[in-house]
Amino acid sequence: MRTRTPVELVDALLEGERPAAVVSAGDPVLRRPVPPYEGELGPDRLARLVAAMRETLHAAPGVGLAAPQIGIPLRLAVIEDPAEVPEEVAVVRGRVPQPFRVLVNPRYEAAGPGRAAFFEGCLSVPGWGAVTVRHAAVRLRGQDEHGRELDEEFAGWPARIVQHETDHLDGTLYLDIAEIRSLSSTQDVRDRWSQPTPEAAARDLGFDLPGNAREAGA
Repeated sequence: MRTRTPVELVDALLEGERPAAVVSAGDPVLRRPVPPYEGELGPDRLARLVAAMRETLHAAPGVGLAAPQIGIPLRLAVIEDPAEVPEEVAVVRGRVPQPFRVLVNPRYEAAGPGRAAFFEGCLSVPGWGAVTVRHAAVRLRGQDEHGRELDEEFAGWPARIVQHETDHLDGTLYLDIAEIRSLSSTQDVRDRWSQPTPEAAARDLGFDLPGNAREAGA
């Protein structure tokens, strides 16, 4: 059977039910690095896809969504975070509201030596969370949906979102880099490990937090 092109896949998605279904781990589309987006969709189709991604993100709900998560092998992602969490959590995790953003061909690099470890989840791995160590701050480069160049630094939770979504575009799930001994059901994360840091989880589940992650406020 002929493999459908990204444009054909986008058209099928836009003609289907909304919100779009989120692809779960096990689907090969989540494991294939996607090539740079080169304008294949055109402005109108791209705008419609972005709208569909935003609708799916809100319905999930989540704070980020990469195109492969709805079965589209294009190097696109969207992020948005109202950061509706207790103040103590927001301060420790550096979680501040993020407006809706479209990331086209994003790539990141560490912006300093800091590392941060927190529980993380994924719409494509529903029902689970695990502690994941990431750069505390990153420099993001790419474009927005209008082709304007992006060159910004993100810190705290926004930096985590950027890394998580960009990793999706390289075929990487957060579980690939997570502390597997910390793997917990979403219910347990909520009921047992809702503290601002994963210190209690590390102690009770028997895993180490990197020293520099502790210094970074994790």
